[in-house]
Amino acid sequence: MPRVFITGLGFVTSIGNDAATVSRSLRELRHGFEVFPPFQTPEIPVKVIGTIKDFATNSPDPEDWAFPANYKIKRELLRTMAPNGLYGQCAMLQAVADARLTEPDISNPHTGLYAASGGSPYLLHYHNDRLNKVGVMRCSPLGIVASIAGTLNFNLIAAFKIQGSSCGFSSACASSAHALGFALDDLKLGRQKRMFVVGAEDGNLDAILPFAGMRTLSLQTDPNLASRPFDAARDGFVGTGGGVALVLETEEEVVRRGVTPYAEVLGWGQASDGWNVAISHPEGSGSAAAMTLALRASGVAPEQVDYVNAHATSTLIGDISEARALRSVFQDSALRPAVSSTKALTGHGLSLAGVMESAFCALAIREGFMPGNAHLTKLDPECAGINILRTTENTPPKIVIKNSSGFGGANVALVFKRVA
Repeated sequence: MPRVFITGLGFVTSIGNDAATVSRSLRELRHGFEVFPPFQTPEIPVKVIGTIKDFATNSPDPEDWAFPANYKIKRELLRTMAPNGLYGQCAMLQAVADARLTEPDISNPHTGLYAASGGSPYLLHYHNDRLNKVGVMRCSPLGIVASIAGTLNFNLIAAFKIQGSSCGFSSACASSAHALGFALDDLKLGRQKRMFVVGAEDGNLDAILPFAGMRTLSLQTDPNLASRPFDAARDGFVGTGGGVALVLETEEEVVRRGVTPYAEVLGWGQASDGWNVAISHPEGSGSAAAMTLALRASGVAPEQVDYVNAHATSTLIGDISEARALRSVFQDSALRPAVSSTKALTGHGLSLAGVMESAFCALAIREGFMPGNAHLTKLDPECAGINILRTTENTPPKIVIKNSSGFGGANVALVFKRVA
C-alpha cells in the first residue's frame, strides 16, 4: 500500500494561530487560558476557557466579526459560516500555503476533505429563536447551513471546490481522529491522492457551558490551575474552540511536488468500550484495544514507541482509565514511552481535539521535541507507573501515538513516524 505523509498544517488555537507560535507554546508550556467574561455571573460556576485570540465572533451576524486582516474571505462565504467555519477556513488557508498546494492540486477528483465539528449551538439557537419570534419567512435562508452539525464540511467543500471524497464525522471527542484514520485508509487504498482533515469548534458559551451540567468542567478560577491532566487535584476539563487543518498526501504526490513532510502516518486503530454513554471504561479496555490495533496495523512493537500524546482531558475518571490502558499496552516499565497531555495547555477542543493534537505531534516530530505535561504538581496515585513528562524534552521522537476518546466509549489511536 502507498505510504502516507503529513505535508501541511494550519492552526487557530488557544496557544497560537500559526505553527511557529504553537510550537513555541508547546516547547515552553505556555497555556492559552483566560477568565472568560460571559461566564462571570454568579449562576455560572465555570470561569475559565481556552480563548481564541485576534478573532471576535460573538455576533450572530458575520458582518460584525473581526479576524486578522491577512485572511481574505469573501462576504458570500462568511454569510454561510458559523464561528467554527471561520476558524476552519483560516486553518485551511494556512495548511494550503504550508503544503505549497496550487488550486489544481486542491480541486480535482483525487483530493478530498474530511471534517469534524459539533456544529454551532449558538447559531442554531439564534435561528430557531428568530423563527419562533418573527416567523419562518423572516429567517435567514442560510441559517441551516451555517449552524447544523455538517456546517464545517459544507462550507469548506464549497469554498475550496473539493471534488474528491468528503464527509463530516460525529463521534464526539474522537471525531477528527476518526476523520484522520479514514482519510488514511482512503489514501492507502488508492481512492485518493490527497486528503484534508479539519476539525473546528465555536468555543463560546453555548458550545462549552452545557458540559458544566455534566459536572465535567473545571471550576477553578485561576487559569494556571484549571487544566491539570493526571494531577491528583484535577477537577474537570477546560473548554476551548478554534480550528486546525492537516494535509495528508501519498508518497507519489510528495515526490512529484518535491515537498518535505512533517511525518509519516503509519496506521491507526479504533475500538469501543461497550460500557457507558458518557464515561470511559474504568480499566481503559477500549483505549488499550485501539492502541494495540494501531500498533499492529503499523507494524510497530510497543517498545518502539517513544512518545504518547494522551487524550487525558483532566477529568477524574477519564485520566485514570487512560493511565490503565497505557499500563496494559506498555507493560515493561523500563520501556514505557514518554507521555503527556497537551490539553494542559490548550484545554479540550471536543471534536477538534484529535486533529489538533495530531498536528502538535507532527510539529514535535519534525522539530525534535516532546512537550511536557504542564501544571502537574502531584501525580494521582492511580496514574503511577506512567512515564509522564514534567518538562519538555528536546529529544526527537521516532514513533508517536496519539490517543482520542469520545462519548459512547469510542476510542482511536493513530501512529506517526519521523521521516528519516
